[in-house]
Order: sequence, then structure tokens, then C-alpha cells
Amino acid sequence: MLENYRGYLWALAHAHLDRRLVGKLEPSDIVQQTLLKAHQGLADLRDRAPATVAAWLRQILTREMIDAHRHFQRDKRNSDRERALAAGLDRSAAGFEDWIAADHTSPSTAASKNDQLLKLANALLELPVEQREVVILKYLRDRPIQQIADETSRTTASVAGLLRRGLARLRRLLKRDGEDAGHSIATD
Repeated sequence: MLENYRGYLWALAHAHLDRRLVGKLEPSDIVQQTLLKAHQGLADLRDRAPATVAAWLRQILTREMIDAHRHFQRDKRNSDRERALAAGLDRSAAGFEDWIAADHTSPSTAASKNDQLLKLANALLELPVEQREVVILKYLRDRPIQQIADETSRTTASVAGLLRRGLARLRRLLKRDGEDAGHSIATD
């Protein structure tokens, strides 16, 4: 069950990993530690609704990222930075949900939205690194194209092209996953 959230957690960790830690720590390391802690505490989780599990995992991810920052920066606790990280992760999670933009009219619709959210996060992992980076900066960090260009040392035209190709590839990946799911249902 928790493994389904790996891509979602990776995208959040990648979007919010302190740039000073790049090279010392990878998002996949934080995600692995998050999933390990989650497996250890899963028996205590009473509500297994997908939205609850996602929120619970974000809390664990936030703690893991704060601990990693403390470890590598060797500084004392900074509660403002910790609150900012938690708020940023929540905003990014909301950004994922905005991409899906499904109606919450029924439990089956909510479950479908969660399934789409996880598929989107996993599809992000399949993008080439450059495309994934600009898509995450644009849609999870809500950065304008000019700022993305400045942060990545690219031109705005290059960023726009990477973004366009990344979104097109995401659509193809999601369509493929939808067809694969429909095919497996039809043949079962």
C-alpha cells in the first residue's frame, strides 16, 4: 500500500530539498527513510483512507527533511524554516491535486482522484531530468518561467520548451497508464 506513494513523496521531496544539500542527499534517500518510518508506524494508523495516508506520509516526510537539514547543516533548530517547509509541502500537495482537479462528490470520485494523483506522481519520475525539474518548479513550486530560467541557468525559451515537452510526455504517460489499466481490466 505505502509503495504506491513513492513517486508522490519523491516529487515533494525533490521540490523542497534545500539546494545546499544537493550532492549530499538525494530525494530518494529521504523517501526511503520516510517509507521505512511509515511501515514501522502503519499498525497505529487507524484511518486508511487515501487522503489520510497521503497527509500522514507528508508529515513523516516533513520530519525526515527537517532532520536531514539539521544533520547536514549542523545548526540548531529553526522553527521558522521548519514551518515554512511543512507549509511548502502542503502547497505542493495542493498543486498536485489542482492538476487532477476532480470533483469530490462521492467516495468513488475521491478514490479515483487519489489514484490519478499517484499515477501523475509516478509519471513524473519517468520524465527526463531536465523536463521533470522545470515541471516540478512550475507546478509544485509555483515558480514563474523567468524565475525557473534564472534558477536553472537557461533561457526562458528553453524552459518553455522543456515545460511543453514535459507536459506532452506526461499526457502520453498518463494515457498509456490509463490504457494499460483498461486493458488489464478488460482481460481479467
